[in-house]
Amino acid sequence: FMSLLRNSLLGGAVLHRGRFHGIKMRETTYRRRHHSTVTLPTTHDLATVFLGTIIHPISLTRVDVYNRAALGVRTDGTIAFLEPQTTQDAHGLVQRYGLAKTTLVELGHRFLMPGLVDTHTHAPQYVFAGLGLDLPLLEWLRTYTFPTESKFHSEDYAQPVYESIARRTLENGTTTCCYFATIHAHTTHLLVQILRRVGQRAFVGKVCMDRNAPDFYVESTDTSLHETEGFVRDTLALEDPLITPVITPRFVPTCSEKLMRGLGDIGSRYNIPIQSHISENVSEVSWVRELHPTCDHYAGVYDTMGLLTSQTIMAHGVYLSDDEIQLLKERSAGVSHCPNSNFSLCSGFCAVRKLLDCGVKVGLGTDCSGGYSASMLDCIRQATLCSKVVHVHSNHSMRALGIEESLYLATLGGADLLGLSDKIGNFQEGKDFDALVVDPHSPGSPIDVFPSDHPRDVLQKFLYNGDSRNVVEVFVKGRKVHQTDPIRPQKKKK
Repeated sequence: FMSLLRNSLLGGAVLHRGRFHGIKMRETTYRRRHHSTVTLPTTHDLATVFLGTIIHPISLTRVDVYNRAALGVRTDGTIAFLEPQTTQDAHGLVQRYGLAKTTLVELGHRFLMPGLVDTHTHAPQYVFAGLGLDLPLLEWLRTYTFPTESKFHSEDYAQPVYESIARRTLENGTTTCCYFATIHAHTTHLLVQILRRVGQRAFVGKVCMDRNAPDFYVESTDTSLHETEGFVRDTLALEDPLITPVITPRFVPTCSEKLMRGLGDIGSRYNIPIQSHISENVSEVSWVRELHPTCDHYAGVYDTMGLLTSQTIMAHGVYLSDDEIQLLKERSAGVSHCPNSNFSLCSGFCAVRKLLDCGVKVGLGTDCSGGYSASMLDCIRQATLCSKVVHVHSNHSMRALGIEESLYLATLGGADLLGLSDKIGNFQEGKDFDALVVDPHSPGSPIDVFPSDHPRDVLQKFLYNGDSRNVVEVFVKGRKVHQTDPIRPQKKKK
């Protein structure tokens, strides 16, 4: 143990900071003579210390890659320290910080990175993920979505679907997910129970809709408001720090003014987040204009109803006007960018760079099953690709996103959108340890790593080519919630 700790922590650490697509690259090498002072915990509350390559975003323009680093996790699941190298010798660390009684994880060729944050998806739609992507949004809702979601009045139907999406998202490295459920309060409670059991950090909303919906899948206004408040109250009463109820009007066309105002009031009284859709499709935007001719624009409808707040998460935002973008900024509301869905339903291309340049919060969302994949790795790739399409269509005036900027949006950016940037998104001391252990050499890995590859190269290969086979361990608030089956050594034949 002493030899391993000494070699891991004192053998020199390399810190790489960089940015692509016009972002300045800087590389600094630290050796033992360049020690800096790092305050480690003075109590013996460390549960685990990870040693090896550790990667996390600091800002949109900076992702740090520490080649030989140490990260300590407390018994309460929070991060005790992160340092690229230690200021103590091995004996001093063991004696002073009680590391002799701490689990030491040598990462080796693996690396540690923050958990991924999915800011918009539909749990019930996972049952038909990858199906029915032949229609535009409004026809797709009528043909596929509403008939499927109506079946979730049955717990027997809902349970295997909800268990499957919770498992699948965790396997893909999604440690935090913002879910739409259905109009059925009892099975929305079931989704909460499943998420608590598997240990995923989640935002969950009972969908609300009282107009422009089929008779078999619609609520009365009063029922929707009553059941929504009951769901919010019951979920908050759980006092589970990992589960947050969300006010969830489906979108303006399916919600009356009375319903929207009532939901805005519930959100305000309980001080909880609000999620919905905005400006996803040209026909949808025109429909909203017909339904609310006295409002200046789509965002103005939400604002008038009290649904545009600093805790509002609006999915899509493909066709936001300059005035709407300014309004979102003024209200400190944000946008969940859902590129897979926008491509798959032929909705359009969101100008994410413009939103970011205007100071609007942006995260990424899989939007299952308008998006055919529940993987945030797919979302990172699609966001990068979408920005390149916008770049070309803007005559190269709007700069494309680099892959590491998309990683930021899938981690710290998403955490900021959900109001959790003080809790998760990177490995800052005091935050919850939501993390992935990534193994580029896992069995069946789609990644090929060569001796010349730097850790930053391996990161990019994982972001572009990796999948759930590379995500070998997943942690939420320090608890291991997923681990791939270990490969057992074969017995030698006699």
